[in-house]
Amino acid sequence: MTPQSSPGEGFEGAIRGLGLSDVIQFNVQNRFTGCLAVQNGDLRGLLFFREGAIVHAEHGNQKGEEAFYDILNWPAGRFGLQPGLSTPHSTIQKSWQHLLLDATRVMDEQRAGRAKLTQEVPPMPQDSGSKPARPSDIIDRVKGVPGVLFTVLQTKDGTRVGDHSFEGEVLSGMATFLTMLAGQLATVFQAGELLSAVVQGSSQHLLLFASKNHHLCVLASASSQAGAVEAEIRRVLSWYR
Repeated sequence: MTPQSSPGEGFEGAIRGLGLSDVIQFNVQNRFTGCLAVQNGDLRGLLFFREGAIVHAEHGNQKGEEAFYDILNWPAGRFGLQPGLSTPHSTIQKSWQHLLLDATRVMDEQRAGRAKLTQEVPPMPQDSGSKPARPSDIIDRVKGVPGVLFTVLQTKDGTRVGDHSFEGEVLSGMATFLTMLAGQLATVFQAGELLSAVVQGSSQHLLLFASKNHHLCVLASASSQAGAVEAEIRRVLSWYR
């Protein structure tokens, strides 16, 4: 495509795997406006930023989110950063956090060869006297709830339990912010201590569950019913109490 303004002075670098996400976050945090061109062999992709927001991506005949996911999935390559380049297109409306989470999900789906993200919840163990206590058991069962995309368990001081992935870090940040906001609202309305919160969005739903020492944060697909997902998660959690 033809840029709409003259490029400023840019720079280049090498990428490998999800190292490109670090470049993207750097641009977001610095409210970058311009184009990030990525080269992987004969493949070339363009990511456009406007004051730190990702507004457009293109690769071959692909545009928008699909192009963004493909570019981020390239195992290696080089990038060129050109400030000042703009585009008349606006094919991406999601936040950068959601884009990176979705990109990771798409890559996991491709590697696993899955056709769907959701699956049926496995049956509860019959022996009620042998409830697993490991956090990984709870997380695995919550991930099995239809509509759930990703799950993070963290202590109330924000320390993640058994998860050190980038997508976990992003979701943990969302959970921390939601906890603070919900706590402020609870104070204003004198509602007492936070027990749960559900934020319904056009692209994804965010659910938060609080226990004595932990917060469980869940990201669910917009195609799912937030109320149904919440009810099923409560059913799973009640078995461990």
